[in-house]
Amino acid sequence: MVTQSDAIVFDQPRQLGIKRLALAARQPGDVVVEIEASGISTGTERLLWSGEMPAFPGMGYPLVPGYEAVGQVVDAGEARRLKAGDRVFVPGSNGFAGARGLFGASASHVQLPEGRLVPVAEFLGNEAVLLALAATAHHAVRASGRDLPELIVGHGALGRLAARIVVGLGGQPIVWETARARRGAASGYAVIDPEEDERTDYRQILDVSGDSAILDSLVPRLGRGGEIVLAGFYKKPVSFAFPPAFMREARMKIAAEWRPEDMEAVTRLLADGRLSLDGLVTHTGRPSEAKSAYRTAFEDAECLKMILDWRTM
Repeated sequence: MVTQSDAIVFDQPRQLGIKRLALAARQPGDVVVEIEASGISTGTERLLWSGEMPAFPGMGYPLVPGYEAVGQVVDAGEARRLKAGDRVFVPGSNGFAGARGLFGASASHVQLPEGRLVPVAEFLGNEAVLLALAATAHHAVRASGRDLPELIVGHGALGRLAARIVVGLGGQPIVWETARARRGAASGYAVIDPEEDERTDYRQILDVSGDSAILDSLVPRLGRGGEIVLAGFYKKPVSFAFPPAFMREARMKIAAEWRPEDMEAVTRLLADGRLSLDGLVTHTGRPSEAKSAYRTAFEDAECLKMILDWRTM
């Protein structure tokens, strides 16, 4: 029986390391997963690392970060759906003793209820860590309930997934990206500098930039009754000038976490060949070199997604 785990731990802001933690007392329905790979989020994890994450229930240090991992069930316990050897996506775990598992996927072993795990196909490989990000992108793309986004702001991993999903659903988005190094590798859509775009009649704009001051640049690009969906994570208050929004009767919506139906939709798109996760994992690191890996993930503009390979401690 697995009772301990090696885990990335944020002891406090800007202090991280790998520690051996005990797993919490086993609860009925819990299963244990041996992690193969976990991803580093440049949004929420950056804010947890820097200490800029706004306070919310369950927040505190020390904590185990990460909410995107893939691995194999090694102890299915009393599970009804899964068995040992099944490959699954892990959205996080709160099953540690001695550290908060607010997210909790960046560890060699995790313990969590069977119902939170998503079976994944072998062909996805390490790219399966991107399923949560893809489901988040799908949730944002479909947040309006009306049109697909015509403009997506940001061409990082989340922006690329959103653009690919729009294309897979039959749309033709334009993507804005200010960083020249991130304008390549588009498939089925165009990526341009915002200064090159003269349109002012977008029906729906999806922002994944995380720029709290972005709205005053986006509102003038809307047609009357147009909508802006905010899907980044904004560490500062989001505000905008009212008169331009008033004149356009602008609508604004916030897209939060993915739901089970988003994961199901993404899984179907992948199975149908209408969505690809290729080319988004650009860097791989060892858990024992976590400090360097996190620094690269947060500071290197060419790093779209850094993963930690737990098979190479």
